[in-house]
Amino acid sequence: MIGLTGPVLMVGLTGGIGSGKSAVAARLATLGAVVIDADRVAREVVAPGSEGLAEIVAAFSDRVLDADGALDRAALGAIVFADEAARRRLEAITHPRVRARTAELAAAAAPDAIVVNDVPLLVEVGLAPTYHLVVVVQTEVTTRLERLARRGMDRAEAERRIAAQADDARRRAAADVVLTNDAGLPELHAAVDALWRDRLVPYEVNLRERRAVRPRQVVLCEADPTWPQQYARLAARIRHALAPADVRIDHIGSTAVPGLAAKDVIDIQLSVSSLEEADGPIAERLAAAGFPRLPGEWWDDPRPPGSGRWAKRLHGSADPGRPVYLHLRVAESPGWRHALLMRDHLRADPDQRAAYLQLKRELAASAPDSATYGTLKDPWFDEEHLRAEEWAALTAWRP
Repeated sequence: MIGLTGPVLMVGLTGGIGSGKSAVAARLATLGAVVIDADRVAREVVAPGSEGLAEIVAAFSDRVLDADGALDRAALGAIVFADEAARRRLEAITHPRVRARTAELAAAAAPDAIVVNDVPLLVEVGLAPTYHLVVVVQTEVTTRLERLARRGMDRAEAERRIAAQADDARRRAAADVVLTNDAGLPELHAAVDALWRDRLVPYEVNLRERRAVRPRQVVLCEADPTWPQQYARLAARIRHALAPADVRIDHIGSTAVPGLAAKDVIDIQLSVSSLEEADGPIAERLAAAGFPRLPGEWWDDPRPPGSGRWAKRLHGSADPGRPVYLHLRVAESPGWRHALLMRDHLRADPDQRAAYLQLKRELAASAPDSATYGTLKDPWFDEEHLRAEEWAALTAWRP
């Protein structure tokens, strides 16, 4: 909610009403997270005597106040839920104040804190790209209805509230982590503990120390149909970090080719106008968003061989649960064009896709590490470059 420019790891936590999101937040707080409750902040910014409440009264009259001068949420709800323009007017008053207060609370956290922002409508209002990681608590609707009934909510009201929120499919699309809460509290706590230990704590260290995760061994995974969806989340996060610049971001590499087995690493290409631009403020903003630059000099091997190296900048991911290679290449440069051409040719040519898959399997079985694996693929790519250029000429392909 505060943007990916602060010094701490920001985790967005959400889930439908009755999912158990509050139980997850409480467990994370016990483990050491700084939990910011968006509902509590929303009440704070419209408390009696606040500027927020004064502006609401000015917009909707004092009929939204109760006898004690506090906000009558039921009265206000009756107005805004039936009037889209009124709802947007209310959001224009409250949302900036909630964001500002949330930023204050996050800024007050220790430099090594893990800040968890508990936001019921995180998905509905499009906040997912503003966090380093989004955690969704998911529970079967029947279980949620039973829990809400135990709280004293009648079934019709519970169903209405569930229907008014995003459905499970939409939440999963926004989630980096899904915690299923259909068993019991011990199972949920175990899942939260594992998330904290195995992902959040090392992610925070990596983010603070500007350290990227780099898989050393080559392990091929069968094609994952969610790779494009994972790419979309990463691209949205990168785009948010670099806003207001209108940048071109592309999914490249094997995970961008449907049906192709690959290392479980998402390759992304970010177009820049020059390597000097890549070395400027972009590098720091990417690092703050969880994509630190990998040290050293990086280049792509030329195709055809002997035509000179193609320089680039390479960033990785601080998230131990999602390895990424983020290639910053100059737009329209040979390396930039080659990455897009290889992807599109393999998408279009099933025979070459099958040949490449066979090569990958053979090399993965014999190559001890990622560097050797990449080098051994070079002769095949030298030939594939020529085939792809022929295909591009025949089809009038453009990147």
